[in-house]
Amino acid sequence: MTRVLVLYYSSYGHVRALAQAEAEGARSVPGIHVDLRRVPETVPEAVRRRAGFAADDTPVAAPADLEAYDAIIFGTPTLFGMMAGQMKTFLDQAGGLWARNALVGKVAAVFASTGSQHGGHEATLLSTQIPLQHFGMLIAGMPYSFAGQTTAEGIVGGAPYGAGTIAGADGARAPTETDLAGARFHGAHVARIAARLAGAVLAEEAA
Repeated sequence: MTRVLVLYYSSYGHVRALAQAEAEGARSVPGIHVDLRRVPETVPEAVRRRAGFAADDTPVAAPADLEAYDAIIFGTPTLFGMMAGQMKTFLDQAGGLWARNALVGKVAAVFASTGSQHGGHEATLLSTQIPLQHFGMLIAGMPYSFAGQTTAEGIVGGAPYGAGTIAGADGARAPTETDLAGARFHGAHVARIAARLAGAVLAEEAA
């Protein structure tokens, strides 16, 4: 089976909700095995409690786990226009994989949550893709065949660069059904690409 990992960091639950939708979309594609994992927390528990971080019992991944997947979908909050430090720390520990070219040719995608429409949403999606390209991964965005991203009837997260949501300055705004539909579409899109590539590799090896 083609293996897809949805890997995320979430403070208040917005990215986790998107991650679950991404995983749901990927699982809708026949022949796809999906795992949902989060990166380790670096904030002390006492600080998490004071800040009101959401509890999360999703299993934690290790950088070495990435090699086992055909596609990896990364989810992160936006902090000052960039990925969260927890995700960056995780990727910084994947140097051994980079040195062995272990992620070359695998599919990668990014989704994000941002506090405001102009708070670095697209910047986070794009800049998070940079280290993934250093790993040699193939980037899959969210094409305009997901028509929900073009609506002007309300605030919509996501972009051609990946799925997303706008959480509001106080984090009180939950992902809309359009945002979640975008994440499901995105997950299925990535899974289909990964399955096609995996099939092509098997055919090449059998030739």
